[in-house]
Amino acid sequence: MKKQQAKQKQNDIIMLVVVFSVLILLNFVGSFLFKRFDLTAEKRYTLSESTKKLIKNLDDVLYLKIYLQGDFNPSFTRLKNETKELLDEYVSYSEGNIVYEFINPLDNPSKEETEKLEKQIYTKGIMPEQIIDKSSQKTSETLIWPGAIVSYKGKETVWQIYQRSIGIDQENNINNSVQELEYGLSNSIRKTQQIKKPEVLFIEGHDELDTIRGADFMKSLTEYYNVSRVNINHKLYSLKGADAIVIAQPDSAFDEKDKFIIDQFIMHGGKALWLVEPVYTNRDTLIKRGYTLGFKNELNLDDILFKYGVRLNPVLVQDLQCSRIPVNVGFKAGQPDFQLFPWMYNPLLLPTTNHPIVKNLDLIRTEFIGTIDTLNTKNVKKTILLQTSKYTKTQPTPARISLGMIKNKPNETQYQNSFQNVACLLEGTFESVYKNRISSVFMNDSAYNYRGDSKPTRMIVVADGDIAKNEYQRSTGMIYPLGYDIYTKQQFANKTFLLNCMNYLLDDQGLLQLRSREVKLRLLDKKKIATHETKWKIINVFYPLIGLIFLGLIQFYIRKKKYSVK
Repeated sequence: MKKQQAKQKQNDIIMLVVVFSVLILLNFVGSFLFKRFDLTAEKRYTLSESTKKLIKNLDDVLYLKIYLQGDFNPSFTRLKNETKELLDEYVSYSEGNIVYEFINPLDNPSKEETEKLEKQIYTKGIMPEQIIDKSSQKTSETLIWPGAIVSYKGKETVWQIYQRSIGIDQENNINNSVQELEYGLSNSIRKTQQIKKPEVLFIEGHDELDTIRGADFMKSLTEYYNVSRVNINHKLYSLKGADAIVIAQPDSAFDEKDKFIIDQFIMHGGKALWLVEPVYTNRDTLIKRGYTLGFKNELNLDDILFKYGVRLNPVLVQDLQCSRIPVNVGFKAGQPDFQLFPWMYNPLLLPTTNHPIVKNLDLIRTEFIGTIDTLNTKNVKKTILLQTSKYTKTQPTPARISLGMIKNKPNETQYQNSFQNVACLLEGTFESVYKNRISSVFMNDSAYNYRGDSKPTRMIVVADGDIAKNEYQRSTGMIYPLGYDIYTKQQFANKTFLLNCMNYLLDDQGLLQLRSREVKLRLLDKKKIATHETKWKIINVFYPLIGLIFLGLIQFYIRKKKYSVK
């Protein structure tokens, strides 16, 4: 018996030594290997390939000062924790080239030092956020600085961690901010590495979208590109040096000289974003009189777009999937009574393809749009980016548009022109609209540098100009974010779509990959928490204790039965 016990003890010691040896060996081998496991459904903790490549290209230390530090409510604490976990991922791939620290601006010995630091942070571009935390016991207000300063090789840029959108509650803003963390940080790193920004020109001279109505789109583009406006005005080299042009909602015709300059810009490899409305409508007349007419928009662009592979149809789209507008239905207490009604001329487009430009995008708001047909053009690949819903009908021009139709319930049987094309991506080698139309003397003149066929290039055509128009409040001068509906207080995905378009045209595939990524947070129901607070406290405190006592009794019974003397 003693020999058997001694042998068992020896075997246990050997097994213990073997286990420790294996663990030491695994740790030694693991120090030379790197592997992380992400068990989340949407792979939220897995960095994209473009981000990994970006990190590996760092050849010096990138330093981050994160000011999202302090005592927060649970929502901002979650944002802080998600930020730290993401930073740890970046550090693990950087081979020591990424260093970060969290700084609490309030951790200063004096109020003067705190104010000095906050002023410095604000001057550099970090926007503060006022947290109003309401609970059943008290209400507190805290000023936080949810951003970071990113420094690399003497260059600095700002990473605004918390993204606040008008009309969206704090919980959804937190969710959106978490979803944008990798994109925001990688974009900040790109900015510190970028030597020269691509040039984007907005074409003027044909009553295009002005600097007020197009302000937010232009401002958003300046984050990635050098943006300016140019009036071609028959100047042959007016587009020289540009990488891409934007033709946004022109309302007057292009003459042949300006068209030739745009055509040759594309033939030499330039990219183009066409935001063109096939139908002209007068919104002011509609508001004042309650009706207006829609006519074909005579822009003299049909031949050039036809040659490139698309045709804009001068029809007005009506869609049951649409936004709402206010209409005066009478008077209450001497004041106009405005109510919101669906307006079929403002379709909401939900992308359904997996193309990087539109992947995971939310609804996109449009107004008085036409449709696009694709043509069988040699060497040009066409990809439809946006379509209307299943319940669509088209109205030929000239079209009468009346606010009175809002009062009538739409007949769904009339909406049979399903899935009309609204936006199309064209890629390949294009043929000049002026090929075989100009003299050989002109073609061979080196001053014009004429090309009959393009270098491989891209363009996007959208049958709506309002897609790039932001709301503007004349009385206050306030410019609303692009895609924000001032009537329903809803934020649509217009800005993201247009930024994706430009990123794709200019080969910023990394930005597209990050922006199209979706992270879903499993949020708690605050209403249920408040209603059943006591219940869940009891469950969380007493149930585990009861469970432990129950397991202890079972174990005691088993041991007593096993070792009792019979």
